[in-house]
Formats: sequence, structure tokens, C-alpha cells
Amino acid sequence: MRLFRQLTLYMALALGANAAFAADTAALSELREGDMRRLILHSEAKPTSANSFELEDGKGSASLADYEGKIVLLNFWATWCAPCRKEMPMLSELQSEFGGDDFGVLTLATGRNSPGGIQKFFDDTGITNLPRHQDPKGALAKEMAVFGLPMTMILDRDGNEIGRLRGDAEWNSDSAKAILQALIDAK
Repeated sequence: MRLFRQLTLYMALALGANAAFAADTAALSELREGDMRRLILHSEAKPTSANSFELEDGKGSASLADYEGKIVLLNFWATWCAPCRKEMPMLSELQSEFGGDDFGVLTLATGRNSPGGIQKFFDDTGITNLPRHQDPKGALAKEMAVFGLPMTMILDRDGNEIGRLRGDAEWNSDSAKAILQALIDAK
């Protein structure tokens, strides 16, 4: 019965989205189970920071505006963060399953994280499909009110924050995937 209710909500989201806020937060809230119950869904989309961050391996800089047009799961993390080590493979799984023109996982090592340390972290956790971007001075994290790591935000296609979760979570859970799929489908 619960699965039927979730599928009904999923279909309603996919068929009845509006452009300003791609999904009804009340319907998305119904999809939250397990760790996803800690996902705070905003009643209105919130603007994000215009600060730039460094691309992996010193290849320049970018901003969140560069990711507009797709749903983004933005994850702030650090090499010294034990919960980040637990969570990163789950984020990698999401990128493998959903990544493309409509969705992407954006990982930002915030604070003091050397490129070599980031590469070692990715090698140790078997991550090959996520970006190794950095926010070395924490400017983006500070402006986006990141207090504690990991911190993960969901950005809509306009680059606005529509939800956030503090701490590690099972991002590869059925609940997380249902929420993200509903957002992806609500074009």
C-alpha cells in the first residue's frame, strides 16, 4: 500500500510540476523515509551563492550558475571527515545511476584539503566519477551557511536551493532516489 502511495505521489510530481519550483514540497515530503526524514525541504526555493570555487587539478574556476539547467546534489565535504568517507560511495552511486544532462552530483572539498589528499581520499574510497573541486577558503560554504560536514543541498534547475541535509545520509536509498527522480522528471 505504501509503495502504491509513493508511486502515485511520484506520478503526480512528474506530471504536475510548475517552473518556479519544480516539485511540490508536500508531495516530496511524503517520499522521505529513513535518513531522508532529515532532509529539510524549503517551502520556497532559495538563491545560492555567486562565489566561485576551484575546479579539480587547478583547471580554473566555476560557480553554481554553471550548473543551471539540471538538478544538482551539492555536497560539501573534507578529507578528514569520517562521515564523508562513509557517504561518498553512495553519492558516486547516484551519479552513476542518474548523472547526465538532467542531474549531477557536485562535490566540493571545503577548507584546507590538498589536491593530493583529495585524490588519495577518492582512490581509497574507489570514487572515479565525481569531481574533485575545491572551496579552499570556505567562501562558498560560508555564504551558503554550511555549519558542519558533510552538508548536502539539492539545487533546482534554476540554481536555487530547494532542500538540505546536514550530516551523512544513505543517498543511495530508495527514498533518496525517489525524491531525486521526482525532481528530475518534473521538467
